[in-house]
Amino acid sequence: MAQLILLLAMLVLLWALLIRPQRSRQRQQQDLLSSVEPGDEILTVGGLYGIVQEIDDEDDLIVEVADAVHVRIARRAVAGVVKPDDEEDADEAEEDADDAADEPVDEASETDSEVFVKDDDPESPAALERR
Repeated sequence: MAQLILLLAMLVLLWALLIRPQRSRQRQQQDLLSSVEPGDEILTVGGLYGIVQEIDDEDDLIVEVADAVHVRIARRAVAGVVKPDDEEDADEAEEDADDAADEPVDEASETDSEVFVKDDDPESPAALERR
């Protein structure tokens, strides 16, 4: 009797840890796929980003991946819908990186190795000073 209870407890644990979360993920993916509409920016399982232009009769998506470049993909090939907030955050990160690149470099803070790498001409005045 104790073995039967142990076996039953293991099956319940297996269901709780493996089967239930997998079903939940499948349900979420199905909800995502059914909610895709024209105008949504999507990411395909192949790694392509695009904007859904229309949904055809066979329930496939017509996606614009570049200016005037449209591809037909199966709805099940959608990995996710890109949220507009992510795009704005990426733009802000790019602007911060551009601002950092535009800042002047303080030459006094350069080490000798950095000067040597920048100054690879052996006959330059800085190279002659190092000799």
